Amino acid sequence: AVVRTFDQAFGECDLMMTPTVPVTAFKKGRKTTDPVENYQTDICTVPVNIAGLPAVSLPCGAGRDGMPVGMQLIGPRFSETALLNAAFRYEQAAGEAPYRVDGMGVRL
Repeated sequence: AVVRTFDQAFGECDLMMTPTVPVTAFKKGRKTTDPVENYQTDICTVPVNIAGLPAVSLPCGAGRDGMPVGMQLIGPRFSETALLNAAFRYEQAAGEAPYRVDGMGVRL
């Protein structure tokens, strides 16, 4: 059912753009033992993985809390070249992110 749904959607578009995760990045050192919270961070990527589709995650700004937000570009099967080209073009147009990765966290 997941594969069929994606196949139908790709009949209408070339690529899809979704959030990578439904929340902004966690602050450095933050850990959770809540299994529901851990599961929710994967909710946007799991269907793509189940369907066996190529995807790439890109930084696309910061949330209200100042932490990074990611978007996921998803392509139909065997569209890796087009997908990576779209990701590259987005990065060229968007410019450098307003933060940089520092070890296991983000420095603003």
